[in-house]
Amino acid sequence: MRLTGPLPSFRPARFRLPGSRRGRRMFAGSVLAAFGAVSAVVQFVGQLFPGAVSRPGPVLAGSVALCLAWGLARSRPQSAVRQEFGRPGMTVVVEEGDLFDRPGHLVVGFTDTFDTLVDDGVVINDGSVQGQLLARRYAGDARRLDAELSAALDGVAPVTRESERDKPRGKRDRYPIGTVAALGNRPQLVFAVAYSRMGNDCVASSSVHDLWFGLDRLWDAVRRHAQLERVTVPLTGAGLARLHDLDENSLLRLILLSFVTHSWERMVCRELRVVVRPGELGRIDLPETGAFLAGLAAGARRHV
Repeated sequence: MRLTGPLPSFRPARFRLPGSRRGRRMFAGSVLAAFGAVSAVVQFVGQLFPGAVSRPGPVLAGSVALCLAWGLARSRPQSAVRQEFGRPGMTVVVEEGDLFDRPGHLVVGFTDTFDTLVDDGVVINDGSVQGQLLARRYAGDARRLDAELSAALDGVAPVTRESERDKPRGKRDRYPIGTVAALGNRPQLVFAVAYSRMGNDCVASSSVHDLWFGLDRLWDAVRRHAQLERVTVPLTGAGLARLHDLDENSLLRLILLSFVTHSWERMVCRELRVVVRPGELGRIDLPETGAFLAGLAAGARRHV
């Protein structure tokens, strides 16, 4: 089932860190629940064996330590969530880590000009996912990356071409938003998807509509080229694309919803991994993400 109406609305989630408001609330609730359970056990044991609790001090200290340990264990922040889907048979994982250490195919966001120049950091920032792609998958060889992009885009007509006066730096051909260039070879294809617009001042910008449309075209390309193999995607839109309409939680849900609804129509791949940078993880509520994925999996079962 493909969504064809207005884009779904996403309410920005609150900024929550493990150990902040949500973490403290979970910790306090777990400690109180554990203390109640331990107190009940101590009272029961005391009635059956009065001598066993003749020294209340050590018993109280042990009980408090046990309750605190239980609270810490329950409120410990997650680093990953995993959800199995029966329809279709696939797995979705959201985890912290290094995007380029993961096996399988890789998704990287590009602008509509497919710029690659990182030499001075003006056109493409070398710390961005695209900059890291050049450094780590292409060993800094921009000519090879440009050649692969040119070959992949050979059958796609640019929508316009900027003049040298208007855009003195970088590439000048503009391709439609949603254009996907499949680079390299299996089992490590790179899906370069244009979901943002490169300004003539070399500042990229995007919107919820552009990202949603880009994801729509991305899953079609993955279905055609990846042969159902594992695909890894970053938290697209959270970096220098300046997509400020959504926070990290909402961006993540948009990506997951787009993938799952496309998979209901026709299987995209057997496993999708959304890899979140360590600096982004603190701004994502993984328990809520797990609940969101569980709801999507339950919805898939109801459609069988």
